Amino acid sequence: MESKIQNPPAKIPVAHFALLAALLVAGGIAFFSSHIDPYHLDVLTNIGINVILAVSLNLVNGHTGQFSLGHAGFMSVGAYLSAAVTLHFAPKILGGDDGTVFQTGALFLTALLAGGLAAALAGLLVGLPSLRLKGDYLAIVTLGFGQIIVVVFQNIEALGGALGLNGIPNYTSVFWVLAFAAVTVFTVGCLVRSTYGRGFLAVRDDEVSAAAIGLDTTRYKIVAFVIGAFFAGIAGGLYAHFRLTITPGGFDFSKSIEIVVMVILGGMGNTLGVILAAVLLTLLPEVLRPVAEYRMIIYSFLLIVLMLVRPQGLFNFKSGKGKI
Repeated sequence: MESKIQNPPAKIPVAHFALLAALLVAGGIAFFSSHIDPYHLDVLTNIGINVILAVSLNLVNGHTGQFSLGHAGFMSVGAYLSAAVTLHFAPKILGGDDGTVFQTGALFLTALLAGGLAAALAGLLVGLPSLRLKGDYLAIVTLGFGQIIVVVFQNIEALGGALGLNGIPNYTSVFWVLAFAAVTVFTVGCLVRSTYGRGFLAVRDDEVSAAAIGLDTTRYKIVAFVIGAFFAGIAGGLYAHFRLTITPGGFDFSKSIEIVVMVILGGMGNTLGVILAAVLLTLLPEVLRPVAEYRMIIYSFLLIVLMLVRPQGLFNFKSGKGKI
């Protein structure tokens, strides 16, 4: 008799289990949110939004080796467009009432995706002409984009002009934020570990060698830029429907620097370290609330000390030569 060889059952990757566990935790926290202090929920929501911003920028700055200073600009595109969608369509879809959970959830998800796609389109428009540049030149271009976006929103009266948008529906909950934070970490992690994602690391390690073996380095940089911008737009939509009021000044140069600090503090290309840095730099202003006017000074001093003491990042315990 011929023996039948059976293929072993396919194993579910650990990353999928981690994503499922994170979503279950988010659901559990949301279920018991009525028993949690509102202040702690606000801090947790801010942590989730900052994790999305930091992990998405880490794909560009850390894994692909570029240097973008305009991440807050993409965040603002997602914030304004998603807020405009809910402000315009909520009265028509919900009919002036709160609507069902399904209706508000579907509307909010649509608004977030619209904001993310708009930010991705902005990332594509900025990336196509600028990502052939390197280093300081790319940083200057992305910095200019961030400032241009602020000025544009300040002069669009339909979006509130300099006063910004007010009366944005309160759709952001701790579940939405933590769920999208988990999805962002999962997507970036799986992308970087995939066969295609190795191209990002090759561009980061040696762009000349990557081009010499046939990789389209510009395409890899643009893809990273667009994906990072998409998740920044999602974070902007969550932020807008959490704060309920947004102004162009809330997405200025200092906001971009704040996100860059999280990536540098966590360690370029170190996803876990970037997450820990996002948590730390979200909690730090709460601890330093009595001296909030000195927060940026503390950030700057932290960067200087970091570059001198741990140039590989505070939470990065590996270097190219092994452990430190």
